[in-house]
Amino acid sequence: MARPESPFQIGIQRFGLGAGPASRERLGPDIRAALLDEIRPESARIQGEGLPTTARGIQIVTQIEDKRRMEREARRQVAQQAPATPAIGEDAPGAMAAAGMQSNPPANPPPDPEAVRLRDVLHVDVKARIDHGLAAPAGFAERWVLFWSNHFCIALRRGQLMQGVAGPYEREAIRPHVFGRFADLLVAVETHPAMLHYLDQRQSIGPNSPAGQRRRRGLNENLAREILELHTLGVGGGYNQADVTAFARALTGWSITGFEENIDGYGAFVFAPNRHEPGPQQVLGRAYGQDGKEKGLAILRDLARHPSTARFLATKIARHFVADSPPPALVAALEAEFRKSDGDLAALARALVTHPESLVAPPAKIRTPYEFLLASLRATGAPADRIPALANALNLMGQPLWNPPGPNGFPDDEASLVAPKAIKTRLEFALQVARPLGGRIDPRELAEVLLGEALSTETRQAIARAETRPQGLALLLMAPEFQRR
Repeated sequence: MARPESPFQIGIQRFGLGAGPASRERLGPDIRAALLDEIRPESARIQGEGLPTTARGIQIVTQIEDKRRMEREARRQVAQQAPATPAIGEDAPGAMAAAGMQSNPPANPPPDPEAVRLRDVLHVDVKARIDHGLAAPAGFAERWVLFWSNHFCIALRRGQLMQGVAGPYEREAIRPHVFGRFADLLVAVETHPAMLHYLDQRQSIGPNSPAGQRRRRGLNENLAREILELHTLGVGGGYNQADVTAFARALTGWSITGFEENIDGYGAFVFAPNRHEPGPQQVLGRAYGQDGKEKGLAILRDLARHPSTARFLATKIARHFVADSPPPALVAALEAEFRKSDGDLAALARALVTHPESLVAPPAKIRTPYEFLLASLRATGAPADRIPALANALNLMGQPLWNPPGPNGFPDDEASLVAPKAIKTRLEFALQVARPLGGRIDPRELAEVLLGEALSTETRQAIARAETRPQGLALLLMAPEFQRR
């Protein structure tokens, strides 16, 4: 049997990224104060040299695609100019020699050492994100970012462009606003090229706009629908199909520079008047007659302040951090704070951490694969220098970074995270972390430092009976006390 967890143990795992060997000494006995100290804009931002902006990411992807296109065209032209293959029965080597050709085809040219690969562009941001999580004192600011990044998710599978903008999107649209106003976060996300591309907004044209009448193309409702269903009001939040269509009309003309518009520059939000559906639109019973992009922005700001948005977000936050069936009192407190503060996300974060339920409810959630990865590295001090291997580990654990299965993001409920295959891949990752550390770490001592009073008799015995230290360390990382938060 495990003794009741201390507030420190609950706080560092429920709201943070897990303890390291020196965390208790570093953070002090008041874990709530340590968590509150991270509710600052600078705690959420990633600063680093060599991190591309959205514009630079799109430019790099475009240059890579142009180079690949030129190489394919060059190969096609060479193939068209090659002599015909000798007829059956001819002396093929002799015929090739007569034509001045070698019987063995030439080797492929050596790779260009200066060539930039799409994977390299992405991994620069992956490393910056992981390093930021490992350096965080407690990790609450990063956990808060992870929640909003999954709430406003995009997916790499939506084309090569996304590999250049996934990291910048999170750094530019999400991190600067997670402790600001929800309305500002919402606008930043929905106007970012990554979201406009992900939800096909560039394809949406007002049927009665000049472009719509000329091209005979119409609305794409993806962005409008997901904003209402997933980003603000939630299912059952009071909207209907007419609201979706009217909102989609209001958003027509929202696009990205450097793509379908003949505008210089890359990677910025642009409003294209020739695609915008003319006339006022009515959404949720309210008429919007603003000009141009202001119509869509006005709707977004009203959605950010809607009572259904407050209720939806409060429930989702409590469910993510505390329990799949969260305490009703916590949900009510978060909803009230959101409405009272006009969507102040710093105030909402403080309300979450300081609520009476926050440090007493027993651990009921399972760490997501990314949380487990960071917690394992923080606990053991294992290096995070093999970014491709870490990214592949997330793939194998079922939640590849920035690539959820749909616009509703990765699930974080227990049923989705404890499937047998998911547990097996977690064990494989735990072994990968433990093996290189050899005999440098005594897992029994580390277990006491990290988990202390939370350790059950069964977990202590399993670690003590391990045949090797790496095996014992892997058992520690897979222990229920480590996996739950």
